[in-house]
Amino acid sequence: MLNNLLTYITPENIYLVANWGVIPFWLLLVFAPNNGFTNFFTQSIVAPLLLAIAYIYLSYGLYLEKNIFDGFELYIGLDGLYSMFANEILLLIFWLHFLSISLFAGAWIVRDARKFLIPKIITIPSLVLTYFSGPIGLVVYWFIRIFFAKKISFND
Repeated sequence: MLNNLLTYITPENIYLVANWGVIPFWLLLVFAPNNGFTNFFTQSIVAPLLLAIAYIYLSYGLYLEKNIFDGFELYIGLDGLYSMFANEILLLIFWLHFLSISLFAGAWIVRDARKFLIPKIITIPSLVLTYFSGPIGLVVYWFIRIFFAKKISFND
């Protein structure tokens, strides 16, 4: 039974499930940011935990193949980063990392907007930008936040 299940847990399937799987979390953040259901699923460890399970599974597979240290090439230079991403598993691990961190940033934007009473409609562009381009969405939100918080803060 377990071997049968493992035949479906391929890198391609993990990619598809993770990619499509984060979309409901983002939709909750955009359309129902203050809902209890949203708080439970996006403001908790649920989404990062699910992505971490796939991350650990893939990392363990690399460990078993004795390729766990291939990722350290990224510190050599841009060519090292390029060659690292030539490995499908390492590329997928990076993508899971990106999905998790960007979702975390989106959840933080929603929490922070609630704290400063920023209207939901105003946070939507920064959430969409965070989903697609991470840091740009955070910077856009930071500028919005300055207006509503009436202060510039670099470490809140």
